[in-house]
Amino acid sequence: MTTAFTFPGQGSQAPGMGKALAEAFSAAKDVFDEIDEALEQNLSKLMFEGPEGDLTLTENAQPALMAVSMAIVRVLEREGGYRLAERCSYVAGHSLGEYTALIAAGAFSLNEGAKLLKARGQAMQRAVPVGFGSMAALLGAELAQAEELCELLSGPGEIVAIANDNAPGQVVISGHKSAIDRAAEHIKALGIKRAMPLPVSAPFHSPLMKQAAEDMAVRLADTVIKTPSLPVISNVTVKPVIDPDTIRDLLIEQVTGRVRWRETIASLPGLGVTKVVEAGAGKVLTGMAKRITADVEPVSLETPADIEAFLKSV
Repeated sequence: MTTAFTFPGQGSQAPGMGKALAEAFSAAKDVFDEIDEALEQNLSKLMFEGPEGDLTLTENAQPALMAVSMAIVRVLEREGGYRLAERCSYVAGHSLGEYTALIAAGAFSLNEGAKLLKARGQAMQRAVPVGFGSMAALLGAELAQAEELCELLSGPGEIVAIANDNAPGQVVISGHKSAIDRAAEHIKALGIKRAMPLPVSAPFHSPLMKQAAEDMAVRLADTVIKTPSLPVISNVTVKPVIDPDTIRDLLIEQVTGRVRWRETIASLPGLGVTKVVEAGAGKVLTGMAKRITADVEPVSLETPADIEAFLKSV
């Protein structure tokens, strides 16, 4: 059985995340302590206790989600003897989760990865004034319908683009708030069930993130990227990559580019993958995987019980 590990993106965070892992496993607590030290911030306290508003801030949510995922990876490796480099074939992550995938595969250290995600979150927040941009999930929408809606909403001085192609019937659009607010006027005619505004403070994965991409280009230029021990499937190209220079270029492009998650999961059977494991907070990616293909077995690792059951099964 060939396994791929996947790592969640923003939106999966919630107060209490990681607390049970820290209490159950010393390897998990070590990860949280290391990230707190790297960021010179008591991020773990914010993760365990909230408040939710502070945890949801992009610059906190991104390293926090990575922390939970990497705590699970470290527990598997140190306390379960399950090493990703030896036991799985590919890794992938949804948006910020791609950084987690790279850390899990050894392209970045945990310390450097935490700092990169903090910088990424800050750059994305700075790129567009609060209230200027928006995102909406199109429920019941297929990709072609969403693309047609983006064309209808975009115009002089207004940009709307597809941010995430998540799963059949779920596409996320991103861009100027004034344009996205008009989505409800068009969705019925296009056969889309609903346009649900998302509680985010910036239009992620759209051309409006150009300044954030430029900021990350500067940051990544000074960052050593090692060849990962496993191929990482890129959000941008849906292709496995291991070349450090290519990884750097794709991480910059990813800031403004579409997260092609539906295609990523759909590609796994063709790569010989039969099991896809989501390691991290929530079960969002597991739910998507079930909707995308029946040809892989989805597994979610979030709690100590999940980890213990998984280790017994392998």
